[in-house]
Amino acid sequence: MMMNVVVDYGNTSAKVGIFKERRLVDKIVFDSAEKLRGFLENYSGDYIIVSSVSVDATVVMDWARHFKAKFILTPSLPLPVVNRYATPQTLGVDRIAAACGAYELFPNQHCLAIDAGTCITYEFLDAGGNYLGGGISPGLRMRFEAMHTFTARLPLIQPVDQPALIGTSTEQCMQSGVIYGLCDEIEGIILRYHEKFGDLKVILCGGDARFFENKLKAAIFAVPELVLSGLNSILIYNVNR
Repeated sequence: MMMNVVVDYGNTSAKVGIFKERRLVDKIVFDSAEKLRGFLENYSGDYIIVSSVSVDATVVMDWARHFKAKFILTPSLPLPVVNRYATPQTLGVDRIAAACGAYELFPNQHCLAIDAGTCITYEFLDAGGNYLGGGISPGLRMRFEAMHTFTARLPLIQPVDQPALIGTSTEQCMQSGVIYGLCDEIEGIILRYHEKFGDLKVILCGGDARFFENKLKAAIFAVPELVLSGLNSILIYNVNR
């Protein structure tokens, strides 16, 4: 049985997924390059794919010594979806991986994948398997940091799971404004896609998804490892070509 390793190197950490064929059997998060290097240098598998938005993927790939075949997700790597993005060379690899993950889950259906990470990204895939693009807006922590950075007196605070709607302190007001404001943004974007395309599947993923998944009124599928699954689908597609 095919054993695959996928590496999603983001802005703050590196996530590694280990798959048996299409089934995720383990996930490991590394907070430093050295820890990831130690893991990859000593792991043996069949195939590996690396996606990185923050470090040189070729450097990461050099650490993976014991694999039959190795792939780096670049704009030229063949995909299981049709990429209709006007500037594919500028498209974040994590974004196209999320779109491929949505296609893996819901083929032949309109899909909107929402990744709540450093930024909030929206990726739309039509029922014909065409990735059309989406949107990008500041993420949860980026909004808190912006208020702290660009004002003289607002503190830098952390999000909470259940913020008060009516804040009775500056900290509570910031939490209410950011979290409920983002919830309404996400709801509004989903509504716009429904109005334009009719029925569609909405998938929520990303490190900050937990702050929103129980507050959204729209029907969503919470799939925390959507990007890892998308990377694995791209890997399998290329192995089988």
